[in-house]
Amino acid sequence: MAKCIAFHSYKGGTGKTTIASNCAAVLTKRGYKVALLDLDVYAPSLYAYFGKEPRKWLNDYLQGDADVEDVMVDATDTVREYAKGDMAGGDGRLWIGMCSMKKEEVYKMESNSLEGSRSQLRRFILLREQLISNYSPDYIMIDTSPGIRYWSINALAVADALLLTLKVGEIDIDGTNRLASEIYSSLTKYGAKSFLLLNRVAGYCVPDAAFAGGKQQQHDSNDNAHHHHHQHHNDDAAGRGGAGYDPAGLISGKTGMQVITSIPCYCDIQFSSKEFLTALVQPGHPFARQIENLIEAMRLKV
Repeated sequence: MAKCIAFHSYKGGTGKTTIASNCAAVLTKRGYKVALLDLDVYAPSLYAYFGKEPRKWLNDYLQGDADVEDVMVDATDTVREYAKGDMAGGDGRLWIGMCSMKKEEVYKMESNSLEGSRSQLRRFILLREQLISNYSPDYIMIDTSPGIRYWSINALAVADALLLTLKVGEIDIDGTNRLASEIYSSLTKYGAKSFLLLNRVAGYCVPDAAFAGGKQQQHDSNDNAHHHHHQHHNDDAAGRGGAGYDPAGLISGKTGMQVITSIPCYCDIQFSSKEFLTALVQPGHPFARQIENLIEAMRLKV
């Protein structure tokens, strides 16, 4: 039975598209069949990762102007290319569906009447059903628009699990708490599971203790922040509320939601000039291991 997982956030810039894309790619590499949907209607970006263009867009499908086969693109070859052929058994498949980046297509969807909106909600439900019947995926992964928006709510409503992605900061925490109380509490009443997914948590490349304390001491060029993971967590704790500071526990306590995993900030990924599938290209990178941990958590909890 396919598991449908939606990646959502209170605001943009939390890295949910990067995480969703890498999860889908690693699952495909492992031999699973995955359908990845870019339903971030206002800022679609899967094209940057896979370089594929469909015959028709998800916009067309949701308006009844396309069939599911018209909008889903086989991107398995991209996974093979980035994974350098390292595919478990070779049975994995990845199909992606993308929204159009043209502003007139967004305006067209937003200008629908109430009956048109209801029709599009029915198409959301039908999309999931047809993906399952036509492609037999193990996972359907949805990248949604951030915030409380019509398209986000529809995407969340068809998911089995909701991963609310956030960075650790007051704006994200307050907004996430609002989403949890106003939206997620209603959806989980009907059987959906919801989890917090912390991203870009301090700990991978924050300053050394000497710099954090205002002392500019000479350091060996090889003695960089990436090699002092545990020390950095201690430094960050001291700077953010003492040794007992626990952002995951704080956010979980406020929202009542369990943290499924926490991914540190990796500057070499965040500030890369080109979006790419790091978990495939650099399987030994700590980020790749975090994606593996997230996949294992999803397998056990979703």
